[in-house]
Amino acid sequence: TNKKPRLMSDVKRLTRSSTDKKIAGVCGGIAAYFDGVDSTLIRVIMVILAVLGFGGLIIYIICAIVMPLDTDIDHVQKKDDRW
Repeated sequence: TNKKPRLMSDVKRLTRSSTDKKIAGVCGGIAAYFDGVDSTLIRVIMVILAVLGFGGLIIYIICAIVMPLDTDIDHVQKKDDRW
């Protein structure tokens, strides 16, 4: 039985963190999306990818542009919940 989420607040979203951030909150947001993963580990992985030339910096910049801030999503959810 596949149950679909009824409200937007039931859907897990990948967002930038407004509280766990060093630059733009991308690594903090990724860590929050994958429950139990420390944001420091995500930051270390991104630095390693950047140093080894695997596009860590490019990936970070794209994520910073594309991923919404978690407070923006909360605002949209509150607006959605009133219907």
